[in-house]
Amino acid sequence: MTITASTVKIGKKPDPVTLTDAAAAKVLDLLAQEREEGLFLRVAVTPGGCSGYSYEMFFDSVKEDEDFEREFGGVKVVIDPESAKLLSGSMLDYEDSLQGAGFHLTNPNATRTCGCGSSFS
Repeated sequence: MTITASTVKIGKKPDPVTLTDAAAAKVLDLLAQEREEGLFLRVAVTPGGCSGYSYEMFFDSVKEDEDFEREFGGVKVVIDPESAKLLSGSMLDYEDSLQGAGFHLTNPNATRTCGCGSSFS
């Protein structure tokens, strides 16, 4: 995982979610495959899952006025205010290894996670 100057803000409240260089590169690749202008990555938390909350990530084109918006490595990331509270200080990474490929969200606010890693409390 590479942390760049764009992912660290000294003396300020942490961003809801930061992306590693690997995650930003993979999202850019996936966005290019969509072939649709104006899309961004929306990261959200919804009630559900075996631990209470579930993570969601999807491409979206509708941004609300109160949404948080940040950019990492050319990727626009948008998060609604309620999800931002639950995700504050989280890091999204992407790994491609022999054991599999995928995104992994490290959330310092999660007190418990499920075995599949897609829900938390």
